[in-house]
Amino acid sequence: MTFGLLDILVFVAFVAAVITIGLLKSRHEKTGEDYFLAGRGLKWWLIGFSLIAANISSEQLVGMSGNAASHVGLAIASYEWMAAITLVVVAFAFLPYFLRAGIYTMPEFLEYRYNATARTIMAVATLFIYMLLLGSVTYSGALTANTMAAKMGYDVSLEKAALVIGIIAMVYVAAGGLKACAWADLIQGSALILGGAIVMIFAFRKLGASTDQLAFFTDAQTGTVGMKTFGPEVGAVDRFWELNKVRMNMFLPASDKTLPWTALLLGLWIPNFYYWGLNQYITQRTLASESLAQGQKGIVFSAFMKLLIPFVVVIPGIIAFNLFSKDMQDLGARDNAPVLAKYQKANPGTQLVEVVQAPSEAQITAWQPGRFMIAVYPADADMMAAKTENPFVLPLTRQALDSLEVKPYTVFESDDKAWKTVFPALAAELATYNQETANAAKAANASVTSEKFIAYKYDTALGQLLSSVLPQRIGLVGFVLAALLGAIVSSLAAMLNAASTIFTMDVFKKYVSPNAGQKTLVTLGRVCVVVFAFVAIFLAPKLGDPKISNSIFTIIQESQGLISPGILAVFVFGLLVRTAPPIAGVVGLLTNIVSYGGMYLLGRYKIGPDIQFLNRMAICFGLCLVVMWVITMLKPLPQPVEFRQQSNLNLTSSKGAKLAGIVVVIITLALYVIFSPIGLAK
Repeated sequence: MTFGLLDILVFVAFVAAVITIGLLKSRHEKTGEDYFLAGRGLKWWLIGFSLIAANISSEQLVGMSGNAASHVGLAIASYEWMAAITLVVVAFAFLPYFLRAGIYTMPEFLEYRYNATARTIMAVATLFIYMLLLGSVTYSGALTANTMAAKMGYDVSLEKAALVIGIIAMVYVAAGGLKACAWADLIQGSALILGGAIVMIFAFRKLGASTDQLAFFTDAQTGTVGMKTFGPEVGAVDRFWELNKVRMNMFLPASDKTLPWTALLLGLWIPNFYYWGLNQYITQRTLASESLAQGQKGIVFSAFMKLLIPFVVVIPGIIAFNLFSKDMQDLGARDNAPVLAKYQKANPGTQLVEVVQAPSEAQITAWQPGRFMIAVYPADADMMAAKTENPFVLPLTRQALDSLEVKPYTVFESDDKAWKTVFPALAAELATYNQETANAAKAANASVTSEKFIAYKYDTALGQLLSSVLPQRIGLVGFVLAALLGAIVSSLAAMLNAASTIFTMDVFKKYVSPNAGQKTLVTLGRVCVVVFAFVAIFLAPKLGDPKISNSIFTIIQESQGLISPGILAVFVFGLLVRTAPPIAGVVGLLTNIVSYGGMYLLGRYKIGPDIQFLNRMAICFGLCLVVMWVITMLKPLPQPVEFRQQSNLNLTSSKGAKLAGIVVVIITLALYVIFSPIGLAK
């Protein structure tokens, strides 16, 4: 892949246009309402594109395409298609209450319904989660830049890429607030969909022309991988369907750790309703609506666009594995090196892992698959010079090897279902070793820790596509890269603005300076944007550790479970049960944090069952509702809460938006039928 002069010009022009338009449209932020809520004047089309741009970022482009490259396949599209239904419900069941209350933030609504304590708990917990989200979005964008630069022969570190991404977002958000975000999102959202469509078209073209062996999953449940070649008479669509039919099923087995079909019953609805209805960096756009009708039209418009996203994100991710499984496997070698080195230290009698000091090129070339070589080099530069494409040769520096520590009673495992196919000998040995270790830990009454390795680095799927399928020297590479950067920056900008709003309005104005003037609030908001941007830049490179997860998308979704079930339960219960006392909201939020965190720790340290995180969310959501119901039965309010109107907005609902919303729901249900075992069998 090359990045020519025309690509550079297109890329620079796109970035300059985004920043310039964002700033030009937001030159008069004199009050907090101007800066944080765009003066409550957003139109439906601006809301719709802004919702999509704020949502579709590296989390989807990198994480969702990465999940699609794995055994999960099209099933990961449930996050998009179920969101379409969720958005329609939010438009007509949630938004009228929020606009009537005239709030700036979602935590503020909890004080409107319950009390100030509930507001503070939600605000503080949300800020902590946003720190991780800021780092995650920046990391996955930096990872794609790193992967693509390597394909071009450049060494762009995660730290440098994260710095550039963070600063671009910081500049226009700090200067222009939500209005700058919304107008920048208009460009970035439309470019994102167009850029994704371009990548999908050329991915199909490369698949149809390939004469190489193409990888595919023969069974999504076991993760077994096979290879196949096609003659020139077989077209791209036929190849895609023959290779990937097993991954086009929206309903994965109940035992699947990523997205079991059981999660579709309840678990997945919880993060969806939280994200689209109660998550500040999304709802801030709808809170800035010019009227209820404009907000509802914008939300339904974005719901329709959500139906399109899997075709420009998920499908290319599936094709990426077909074409580039070998590259993904090679990239996993560096992540596996420290894990397998720890295994060799923990189990020095193993015959499958051997430490070799500065192996020669001949040794590396002659090394046969099946056994692992930990190739130890004096420095990173030497390691890079000895780069190999053998996934059983794992490079590591002497300093890194010496610094590795193995905790007692450590087991070695993987969340990647394909690893048993790729490393069958290791899988057999680990089954015995892990069982013996677990038994020894149980006998010693000690907890078990785990180290994880991978078979493929799936999150590089997008980077593989962008660096290998696009035609050169016509500016397309520059445009698609700009659209990708814009998507990452728009989501990062949305989070920066949301975190700044929550800290300024729910912490500073509430507790530090209740009488702060409008100028002070706007200034503090800008300072917060700068601080949070550098938090994101600092955290991003640290999230590349494979011990954390093999998918950034899973990191983001699982971490939000610490707050999302409780927040959703408290909001829904408070809206439906008007006699619930203030203490019910406080206890509901705390119940989720304790129960979700407790179940995670029990599973993490093998003390209790390891419950898939979406099922964990469903359990916590139900537990919160039960606790709040008991409290309400014991101590109900003497009079039901009345939601008084505290804003001057026009709250007339849109009949046209409601009809369009019904159509979106019907299309979504039809897609689930088509890509179900019944639909695929026809």
